[in-house]
Amino acid sequence: MILSKTTEYALSILSYMATRTDEVYSAEYLFNELKIPRSYLRRLLTGLSKFGFIKSSLGRKGGFVFAKDIKEISFYQIINTMEGADAMNTCLLGFSCCIVDHPCVMHDIWMEARSKMINTLSNTTLADLKEKYQQDLLKNLRSI
Repeated sequence: MILSKTTEYALSILSYMATRTDEVYSAEYLFNELKIPRSYLRRLLTGLSKFGFIKSSLGRKGGFVFAKDIKEISFYQIINTMEGADAMNTCLLGFSCCIVDHPCVMHDIWMEARSKMINTLSNTTLADLKEKYQQDLLKNLRSI
């Protein structure tokens, strides 16, 4: 499965924000940290807000925060929202006619791998990412 640049950026934004959920992130701050083109970033932030992942607040101290608990946001949910429902159903070899009646040579192997990947993405949330990030920080501090 190849993800679109939009999905890659959305994953970057949400993953970055998940590392410190107590902060309010301005578009400018995210631009400086993630180096996503400004116009693209603003459209993505608007889209992520419309999809209910984040919400914005106006004003001098305004910015973006999560609209719901990060324990409720799985990587599969993000990818599925950004790519569409059929993103995971595409042929690994790129054939447009790879269906159950006329599968490609990789079909059965890919279906098994695809199922495992969907399971992993469905069961991994942004909260899991935050926990791993914090564990890695502690490990690095102890090694100093």
